[in-house]
Formats: sequence, C-alpha cells, structure tokens
Amino acid sequence: MRTSIATVSLSGSLTEKLTAASRAGFDGVEIFENDLLASPLSPEEIRARCADLGLSIDLYQPMRDIEAVPAEEFARNVRRARHKFELMRRLGADTVLVCSSVHPLAVDDDALAADQLHQLADLAEEFGIRVAYEALAWGRHVNTYGHAWRIVEAADHPALGTCLDSFHILSRGSDPKGIADIPGEKIFFLQLADAPLLAMDVLQWSRHYRCFPGQGGFDVAGLVRNVLGTGYDGPLSLEVFNDVFRQAEAGPTAVDAHRSLLVLQETVGVATPPAPVVPTGVAFAELVTPDAEPVAAVLGALGFARAARHRTKPVDLWQQGEARILVNTSGSARRTGTGLAAIGLESPDPAGAARRAEALLAPVLPRRRAAEDAPLDAVAAPDGTELFFCATDRPELPNWRADFVDGAGVPHGTDDNEGSHGADVTGGPHRTGVHRIDHLALTQPWHHFDEAALFHRSVLGLHAQESVDVADPYGLMRSRAVTNADGSVRIALGVGAAPTDDTVHAQHIALATSDVVGAARRFREAGGRLLPIPANYYDDLAARHEFADGELETYRELGILYDRDAHGEFRHCYTMTVGRVFFELVQRDGYRGYGAQNAPVRLAAQHTARAVIGG
Repeated sequence: MRTSIATVSLSGSLTEKLTAASRAGFDGVEIFENDLLASPLSPEEIRARCADLGLSIDLYQPMRDIEAVPAEEFARNVRRARHKFELMRRLGADTVLVCSSVHPLAVDDDALAADQLHQLADLAEEFGIRVAYEALAWGRHVNTYGHAWRIVEAADHPALGTCLDSFHILSRGSDPKGIADIPGEKIFFLQLADAPLLAMDVLQWSRHYRCFPGQGGFDVAGLVRNVLGTGYDGPLSLEVFNDVFRQAEAGPTAVDAHRSLLVLQETVGVATPPAPVVPTGVAFAELVTPDAEPVAAVLGALGFARAARHRTKPVDLWQQGEARILVNTSGSARRTGTGLAAIGLESPDPAGAARRAEALLAPVLPRRRAAEDAPLDAVAAPDGTELFFCATDRPELPNWRADFVDGAGVPHGTDDNEGSHGADVTGGPHRTGVHRIDHLALTQPWHHFDEAALFHRSVLGLHAQESVDVADPYGLMRSRAVTNADGSVRIALGVGAAPTDDTVHAQHIALATSDVVGAARRFREAGGRLLPIPANYYDDLAARHEFADGELETYRELGILYDRDAHGEFRHCYTMTVGRVFFELVQRDGYRGYGAQNAPVRLAAQHTARAVIGG
C-alpha cells in the first residue's frame, strides 16, 4: 500500500521534512498548514519540490471549526475555505481535512452540521477537492467516528467523506468494528498513530504522547484490518504529535516512521517482507577501548582468559565458558573511550536475518576485512550499536571464530587436540564460574527509546516486555527488555534521567554464574573492585525477606543485591565502571526479571562511587 506522513510528525523546516520523508521511502505527505505558513517557498515551489522528491501531496490539513455554527459565522468560514481551496489548487492537493468543531458557538444540531458540510463540499467540488470530515476525540459535539459518519451520510455529497484517525478512535475506547458499516469509497483518508496507555486529558495526550504504530498500547493493526475490510484503497498515513520527535533529527525519525508502517502492513497481511530470524544466543560482546589494560584487569579478575587475537586487527578474544568478550583497541576507540560497540548474535540463518533487517530499513554496515576474514553481515541499531549475525562453530557457514588465532598462531577450531575452542578458554587462574552472557544493557539516546524497542522487536523478532520506570537520584530512568523465547538473548534498553552522565547511565554486560557469592569472592581476591552498596539497603532487605544464618551478612560484605519473583530468586552484584562499561555477575534461580527493584540502589551507589573517585 502507499504510505504517507504528516509533516507535523517531523522536526525542521518544511523542506527538511519533505527531504526526510522522501529519503525514508514514503510515497506522499500530508502538508500541515503551519508548516506551509512558515515556509519561504510558494505553494507552486512546494508542489514542484514534492514532485522532484517523488512525493504526492495526499492531504492538506487542518480546516477547523466549520460546521454547526450560526449563519454569520458559517459565511466567514466559507470565505476562509474559498481562500484555502485556491491555495490547495496551487499546491496540487485534492483532499482537505476538516476537524469536528470545538468552536464555542457550535451547536448540537446534526442536521445543521450536515447542511453546512454539504455546502462546503459544493464549494470544494468546484476546485476539484474532496472534504474528509474527522471526529476529534475532544470535539464539542461530534467526538466519535460513528457520529461523524452519520453526519456525512446525512449530508449525502460525493465530495464529502470521512477521515478515520486511530488515535481519536482508540483513545476514547470506541469499537473499530463499526467501521465495517462505512462504505470504503466514503473513507477518504486514514490517519494512524499509536500511544502509550495513559490516564490523562485526551487533548494533552494527543498533542504530546502519540507515537508510531507498534510503539504504544493501541491495537492499531486491528483497526487497520477493519478499515481495509471496507475496501479502502487510500494511503496509510502517519499523523503523530510527539514532543520528542519534534526535537529529534528528521531523517532518523522518518526512517523509524516508515519502518513502523512496513511492520504494520506485515501484521495485517498486506506485505510480506522476509520472515524474522530470531537470534538463538549471544556469540560475543565487543568493547572498544583506547587502553586495554584496565579492561583486561577487570576481565582477568572476572576469570576470563585471553584466548586469541584477530589475525589482521587489534582485537583480542577473552573467554570463559560460552561468554566471549572482544576487546578492540582500534583508532575509533581513541575518539569514543571505552564502550560496548557491537554484539554478535547467534543466528540459525545469518543471511536471512540480514535480508530481514535490510527490508525493514536497518542500516547495513560496510565492513573492512581481509580476503581471508569470515564474511559477516552487520546492521546498526538505533543507538549505533553494531549487530552481527553469526554462526559460531557451524562448519556449513562462515565462522567468525576462524578469524582469531591462539598464542601459537593456530586458527580456532583447527587443532583437534584442543577441541573446537583452540586454547584453553575455561577461564583464567581465578575462574569465577561464568558460563555465558546473561543479558546486555544498552543506554539509548533519549530520542531513540521507542524506536529501539520497535527495532529490536520487528527487525530481530524479539519479544518486548513492558516498560519500567526506575527512580534515579536525579530523575527517572525508563527501561524495556527485549528477549527471545528461552531467554538466551536478553537486551535491556534504557534511557537515563541525566543523559550526560556516562558513568551512571553506562552500558553493561551481565554474566551468568551458578554461584554469585563464590564468583564475587574470587573476583575481589583477584584484585577486582565491587560496587559498594549502602548498609541501609540490607536493613530493608532483612525486613522484607527471611534469610539463612549468615546469608545476609555475606551479601552485605560483598555488595550482593537480592530479589525474587513468582518464579524464583535473583542474586547479583556489580563491578566498578571502566569508561562507559561495567559488568554484573548474576545468579538466576528461576527468576525472570532484571532486578528492577534494586536499580535505584545501584544507580545511587554508582553516583556516590563516581563522586568519591572524582573527589
């Protein structure tokens, strides 16, 4: 289906918005009146600009407070409409959006509303324009789509139809099944927006918190199915008022917007992009750093062994069990400092995963590699993290491990005497029992949080859990986890209260162990520094839970935090931060969460630790 976006959904000048929409792949735009009024371009120049960009102008909007008003007021409205229709003819737009009136003089008289809309449609028809009448959720007398349709039906004019808006319908709890009663040819336009489920004034909800389909709590797909069932053949168009989007760069926002419509079309069965290929595990996490020594010290204390080095790049492979950390000291690290730059995802079909990602507009990353290096497909997540689709130790597919050689220069997996891993990678001299990466936590730019959740869900096929707000000493953090079915891939997406505070709102790698107490002791004995946790936390823990003799004292000594849910228990502790990365040791005993109950304590402790170090 054709796709369109309202210019109000994007930031910048009208020219910037049109360029962003075109580059993202939209077929058309809705021109929002304020954007046109603020543009130095004439309507003819805007029309030509859209044509050059391959964009149709699908709608001009909004025309407000037209119907059900006294005769003198309506005469003024007709005069205003004539001027707008002349402008639309210059612009090349053939459909205008008329919102249900909120005018204080508007009366509750459907017959009058129908008569005045009929007169408006008569005038519009002279200009070759159609009028799409929309029920605002806060309309003075008309605030449901069913009511708007009854007025359109009563007006009975070929140039008058209705506009359906998913926000106005679903925010009021209206049942979209009634859309089936509207003939498809009388649905002149369809506007789509999602929104988080909030208990607030509907006007403020609409003006500030709309988001793209799949990013909120509405069943937008169900509504679209009902609309398509009528035979509607117009565009799927996004109209999203959102404070974040209006401040973010237009280009990435437009890509996010178009991706949401591609996923929506897949959901309702009118498009078939390549099927999602759900990752089955974490092959590696890659850190970039200008100085390998601090990272190596932490990894060594955690029990990792430096197992191999890339044959052509300054990248070391550290491993313990199936947990693999790449440490990259290339030139880019000198500019960015120590951080989590890439994730290798085990995939049953790496090429298929890459095709899916590209079809859903994920940026495919060029990769400089030597002729003998394994070809790996990689895309960029919204926060810039590189995602590699991997097949580790599968002889029928390219193996990234073959790019690494052990201390003797033997490629991994080529020496039968050392098994598939080459060097001894069970761990260093202070093994902590880490057996795999439990989860990864990625801090998102403040304007990419919703985009990131949709990206990981749609591109990677992961399940997005409910968003959680976590108290930080300087505000609130939002976090949302995405995971595969068996939990072998878990990624926690977060956005912090203080985005400039890289130490606290850093990325982190959680490492799974079956004995967190033993792992913490061995880490500390090897010279590692654990994050100190305030004594008050353990006093509260004693009040909330019962522990075996000495258990709580052990947790207090080592800075281990504790939580439980209906499925089991969770024990975890944190290392001090290196650059923008820290590590977490976790012991899950049936527990399915991420310790959100303890996050405020951890955040406060990290703030304190940073202040002490800084002092």
